[in-house]
Amino acid sequence: MNMSCKSETIVIVDDEQEIADLLEVYLKNESYVVRKFYNPLDALACIEKEPVSLVILDVMMPEIDGFSLCQKIRQKHLFPIIMLTAKIADIDKIQGLTLGADDYIVKPFSPGEVMARLRAVLRRITPPEEQKQQEGVIRMKNLYINLEEYTFKVDDKRIPLTKKEIETMWTLASHPNKVFTRDNLLDSLWGYDYYGDSRTVDSHIKRLRSKLDSVEHPDWGIKTIWGVGYKFEVKEAE
Repeated sequence: MNMSCKSETIVIVDDEQEIADLLEVYLKNESYVVRKFYNPLDALACIEKEPVSLVILDVMMPEIDGFSLCQKIRQKHLFPIIMLTAKIADIDKIQGLTLGADDYIVKPFSPGEVMARLRAVLRRITPPEEQKQQEGVIRMKNLYINLEEYTFKVDDKRIPLTKKEIETMWTLASHPNKVFTRDNLLDSLWGYDYYGDSRTVDSHIKRLRSKLDSVEHPDWGIKTIWGVGYKFEVKEAE
């Protein structure tokens, strides 16, 4: 038995009880805290009340389908979402990922595959200790950000970013592969009392990308999540 202590809470949402029950067994065996729901609306109510680390979400469900639920979750929350579905068409996978899912698993699957992908997703959003560095500094791949000195470098070359652009890069890079909604970024960077709208974020990201185009950064970049927002995408070593 795995005796490791985990604090992550995993929410399972699947109206197929056998699948939900099986995943619950595997997750509890690895010491995750599990919240299991056969009804998507009950799951949504739980997500609004409790801290959640990751959601495993079925696509085909009554009352509200997984795509719609994923979109509702992404309007307020940034934790990872893994979608489960019997749909194998590429367009369905693209739709799920576009709406903010972090991974997409086609049924039938082995529970071992789900667990491996779950661990990989959680690992991607949790920076290794060597990347956390001292407070106020990020070193990752060829990227260096010093928030105290407002310094931004790629391959030791200083890139002249504005204060707000450095703060944006810091916010995104502090949470690799984590999706931020436009409202998240607006509130975090401009404050709750700012009277602008989400187009401010889009214009800001566009200018920032233009400056980043002057340097090589094949292992990382700002990725647009259509209809949701942005994330700092870091490619895993092959």
